[in-house]
Amino acid sequence: MNEKRPFSEESPENAATASGLDFVRSIIAEDNRTGKHGGNVHTRFPPEPNGYLHIGHAKSICLNFGVASENGGMCNLRFDDTNPVKEDVEYVDSIQEDVHWLGFDWEDRLFYASDYFERLYALAEKLICMGKAYVDALSADEIREYRGTLTEPGRESPWRNRSIEENLDLFRRMRKGEFADGELVLRAKIDMASPNVIMRDPTLYRIRRARHHRTGDAWCIYPMYDFTHCISDSIEGITHSICTLEFENNRELYDWILDTLGLFHPQQIEFARLNLNYTVLSKRKLIQLVKEKHVSGWDDPRMPTLSGLRRRGCPPEAIRDFCSRIGVSKADSVVDIGLLEFCMREALNKTSPRVMAVLDPIKVVVENYPAGQVEWFDMPYQPEDESKGTRKVPFTRELYIERDDFMEHPVKKFHRLAPGQEVRLRYAYYITCKDVVKDEAGNIVELRCEYDPQSKGGGTADGRKVKGTLHWVSAAHAIAAEVRLYDTLFTVENPNACAEGATFLDYLNPRSLVTVTGMLEPSLAAATPGTRVQFERLGYFCADPDSRPNAPVFNRTVSLKDSWAKIVKKEA
Repeated sequence: MNEKRPFSEESPENAATASGLDFVRSIIAEDNRTGKHGGNVHTRFPPEPNGYLHIGHAKSICLNFGVASENGGMCNLRFDDTNPVKEDVEYVDSIQEDVHWLGFDWEDRLFYASDYFERLYALAEKLICMGKAYVDALSADEIREYRGTLTEPGRESPWRNRSIEENLDLFRRMRKGEFADGELVLRAKIDMASPNVIMRDPTLYRIRRARHHRTGDAWCIYPMYDFTHCISDSIEGITHSICTLEFENNRELYDWILDTLGLFHPQQIEFARLNLNYTVLSKRKLIQLVKEKHVSGWDDPRMPTLSGLRRRGCPPEAIRDFCSRIGVSKADSVVDIGLLEFCMREALNKTSPRVMAVLDPIKVVVENYPAGQVEWFDMPYQPEDESKGTRKVPFTRELYIERDDFMEHPVKKFHRLAPGQEVRLRYAYYITCKDVVKDEAGNIVELRCEYDPQSKGGGTADGRKVKGTLHWVSAAHAIAAEVRLYDTLFTVENPNACAEGATFLDYLNPRSLVTVTGMLEPSLAAATPGTRVQFERLGYFCADPDSRPNAPVFNRTVSLKDSWAKIVKKEA
């Protein structure tokens, strides 16, 4: 287990403005004060349907839907589906599920960039007619070469000064499918000497023969993101186009396209994206993890995807709380994964019923307890809240406790079970260890104990106290369950910073998943997928979709502090 460092809920990067608002909300508040956009706030969340959403997208979702809701405005969900080679209906469906799961609703405002293909095409022709776009025959490699560098201006394409008539003819023939993929592109005609490399005649359209998930084979040319995005914002009446910092240099092109075409001009605002340690959030790397089967799929609980976090048992309110705590800033920073785990515990502590499970069992035989007798104890689901109800838990002569809760030769201040040492069994009796049974190899296989019949319910007539309280399950009634214990997927804080000759895959954690057979109290036999509970003294767990009646499978959502380290040490 990688040791997690303390996190800070406040940092200079996340410091609020004097108004108590982050800088995005401050901009919107000032716009509302001055009457800009008529006091309207209309945002959008515009994912590309080429992968599953991850925790970084959650920050954008919470921000866009959040500021709209706070100002009585609207937020659209729009799919930027302009690259059919990488897009799939599976991703479209998963994105909608994730946004709803997080607690947000776009109502009737579900849009696709492909809805605007005809309008985009017409606007591209308008740029050609204005002398602001041309058809280029340079290859992709040649375009990169001609673009120049940060210190050297670019060179004009030999085809930059085609006539408007020739450009229109070629563009229309591109649409008809007369040219091969990559043979021609449409480029904006801006400034090959611009200090902003993005403004050096960027590509607006490319030829790509690929079936689109919504338009089928109707098109063989597709608009580029930078051309599509700003026009889609304008068409939908977006007032504040909130995006991450990597689009800051693209804002000049965003403005140029809208201003040149004379379209309604939303305001683009950039904020720092989420970076989380021990994690990769690059969609390319996440796709590689899935395709090369380093994980079981997009919803593998080790993945930072929203579907993976959901399967792991993370409640949506924990993610919303996490996004609120990290705040919105202009400065790039790395958030400690410990903060996400803290938010999980905070949310789960309020809602998860307490139950008992033993993940590394050792048998206890209570020798003076009557053989065949079963005693049912009424145990609360939430000791602090009686309204949560109770369940019946059986107590018998043979029990299971955690192996780590016994030590044959106890160290100082070990207050759990040891030879001659007395402990309390949660809600049941006091027991004292009298003997230790070992196999031929010297391994401890059984503990022989005696109980105090006068200690029923956890107290004694003579008022004596014990320092150790253990959880337990009846061996005769225990439900065997597959329990999956998760750690970070990577062994280093920044798997993106690779040593020479290494890739991020070299830092995969071989112990990111440890599977054990746990013994659960019988109330969990019928646990349905998605059921969240706290295994007392062990952590928060969630029933996996693989669960079946009387054969539950539980994923560890988050530990109770250091209990994970104890379990893994025994498995190593």
